[in-house]
Amino acid sequence: MVNDILRKIPSTNEILEHHKIKELVNQRSRIIIKDVINWATNNFRDKIISNSYQRQDDLKKEDIYNLIIDEVIRYVNSSDRKRLTRVINGTGVILHTNMGRAPLPKRAIDKINDVATSYCNLEYDLTTGKRGSRYDSVEELLIKLTGVESALVVNNNAAAVFLCINTLALNKEVIVARSEQVEIGGSFRIPEIIERSGAKMVEVGTTNKTYIKDYKNAISEDTRILLKVHKSNYKIEGFTNEVSGEELVKLANEKEIISVEDLGSGVLLDLQNFNLPYEPTVMDQVKKSLDIITFSGDKLLGGPQAGIIVGKKEFIEKIKINPLTRMVRIDKMSLIALQEVLNIYIENKNIKQNIPIIDMLTKTTKTLLQEANIFKKMIKAKLGNKIDINIIEEEDAPGGGSLPGVALNGFSLAISSNKLSPNELQNRLRENEIPIICKIKNDEIIISMRTIDRKDYEIIIDAFLRLL
Repeated sequence: MVNDILRKIPSTNEILEHHKIKELVNQRSRIIIKDVINWATNNFRDKIISNSYQRQDDLKKEDIYNLIIDEVIRYVNSSDRKRLTRVINGTGVILHTNMGRAPLPKRAIDKINDVATSYCNLEYDLTTGKRGSRYDSVEELLIKLTGVESALVVNNNAAAVFLCINTLALNKEVIVARSEQVEIGGSFRIPEIIERSGAKMVEVGTTNKTYIKDYKNAISEDTRILLKVHKSNYKIEGFTNEVSGEELVKLANEKEIISVEDLGSGVLLDLQNFNLPYEPTVMDQVKKSLDIITFSGDKLLGGPQAGIIVGKKEFIEKIKINPLTRMVRIDKMSLIALQEVLNIYIENKNIKQNIPIIDMLTKTTKTLLQEANIFKKMIKAKLGNKIDINIIEEEDAPGGGSLPGVALNGFSLAISSNKLSPNELQNRLRENEIPIICKIKNDEIIISMRTIDRKDYEIIIDAFLRLL
């Protein structure tokens, strides 16, 4: 029986002649698809030999032929889904870490297209005609924006913190409050970063209360840094006390040691102007005279992934010449994008409209409700009674380790169909050519109006049309 079935397995060349397989060959290459066919054929053969395939009795050659073709197509599609691609974020989480955090402004994309498709003056000084520094353009912009003496940009904020400690406190002590030993995305923890930086962490205070005397009592002749870590991704409430940046700076200056703050999600606008809770801006912290401040580029700043270090020139210059700086340096694409984002802030014109994250964060409920009604009418016009759709009030989230505890009032579309279950709908939308990521609540698909754009409406409608 087994040998009879094995003899029915089509050859690789037979499978290559199928019209669906020919399409795949045209899209990719014959070598790649041939390898996948060999894998699918061997996989099927192993199942037959091990009796793990359930339909052995009635298998015809045509059945086997179609089974292998389907398996090849599934494998190729699955491989495609592992590659980076555009997705539509319908979750209502603005800085969604798993979806790349901040979308870039159009101006930044245009500049990347213009500069990155040719040569550029990345490390070439156009004034002298000699080698220059890749950091000069953004350093100048950061100095203008924040009022610092100097600045440096690396590839992410964890690297920025690591580099500062490695440069300024190697084999020495770093004092940090117990309540500020945070864990950031991907299980990166402050204690581990300090340890890998080559310094010794000294923790002070308790989980809920830390005083300046705790730092003072912990200082020894080996202490080099007083580190403050802004709680940008969680809150401690109730019976609490924490040491302010001003207190920390005063003590550091008295003891002639270095004050460093990991601000986490660096924001350059006063969010209170948009009826949002106060979040310390980079400029606020610079005024406290901290020696070094680090923050991310792809959170509330609204730029590319980057770790930004600003502060006193004497310390920044030491960090710049650390051999490890080259290992974590920012690439030219991110540098171009960051340059343009910083220019938008400096020009101070239409920041809300020009930086997608700020636009999404500050959308009013009135605007969101208007958009929800427009989108609902468009869906109804195309799909009629094929789906049930309602506008509901829903809370959105800043996400990305920013503005902890803040819930943004918004509106979403709640969609259901009697043809497909919510889980099936969610899975099929995720398998769309441009994947659509959404939530399920009360047996309905929930698409937040805050994190989608008008250019997404037709794509979402077309996806539902194909599904239903």
